[in-house]
Amino acid sequence: MIKKTAIAAAVLTTFSVAGAAHADCGEVSITEMNWASSAVVTSVAKFLMEQGYGCTVATVPSSTVPALVSVAETGTPDIVTELWTNGAPAYGELSDAGKITTVADVLSDGGVEGWWVPKYLVDAHPELATMEGVLANKDLLGGRFHNCPEGWACKNTNGDLANLFGLPDAGFEIFQHGSGETLAASIAAAFENEEPWLGYYWAPTAILGKYPMVAVDFGVPYNEEAFLCAADGDCTATEPSAFPIGPVKTIVTTDFADRYPELAELMGNVAFTNTQMGEILAWKDANNATNEEAAVFFLTNYPDVWADWLSDEAKAKLAALL
Repeated sequence: MIKKTAIAAAVLTTFSVAGAAHADCGEVSITEMNWASSAVVTSVAKFLMEQGYGCTVATVPSSTVPALVSVAETGTPDIVTELWTNGAPAYGELSDAGKITTVADVLSDGGVEGWWVPKYLVDAHPELATMEGVLANKDLLGGRFHNCPEGWACKNTNGDLANLFGLPDAGFEIFQHGSGETLAASIAAAFENEEPWLGYYWAPTAILGKYPMVAVDFGVPYNEEAFLCAADGDCTATEPSAFPIGPVKTIVTTDFADRYPELAELMGNVAFTNTQMGEILAWKDANNATNEEAAVFFLTNYPDVWADWLSDEAKAKLAALL
């Protein structure tokens, strides 16, 4: 496994020559959602498009709801990756309208969402693994539910579900985090001191890879209609639903797919298993690495995964770098 210093040197070398290839391709815009796995996907895709296809790639910081609003209103960005479609009602509307084309399951085995409690709490109090046990034991859980930041579709979903399950009535504060970083930091802080914690999180993530958590059993099945309503800020769900295994997609605008079919094909090939992404994120976290360093780590250590994503010409260009 290559060292962080070697990764940094590789990043500086490869990204410094990006400008030399930009004559082959126009400008491309791609989202960088504000959570770790999406940022890694974006950095990998950016590297491949710049170094293999000669594009000028602009990353657009965003999150689920603003990204889809932008696509609907402006037709940009060209590429939206790591879109968790179960929590995004606008996805179906844009697809039905022909404005977007779905090209990949970027997390090939789907994403996992849920409400989680630290394993050390469940070991001591097994009832906390159920919704009934959660509602009856506010004090054991610190009286707080940790919710998603503004702009994340899961904020709406969790808000409706919290009300439907009766968390506020049971005395829980619904605490909305200001960023994904503070949500993750709250878990790390709880584990450091073995303190109470209850809230939303998802996988693949370095956090769930590092800290043993137990998903709360809601005691109800997945209800697609109720779940989509809960995720929609303009709809209030009237019955609860479990979280499904989430399809996690890459979409491109239909206009982009028509103009750059080779790039649309590339993005249709970019896919990670949860295990692969968890390994990348764990390495990134352990080495305090940047997203670009994590991208080079992946490209250097997983050539058997990404080599077939590329055209022959792009593969030849990257062979000189990696």
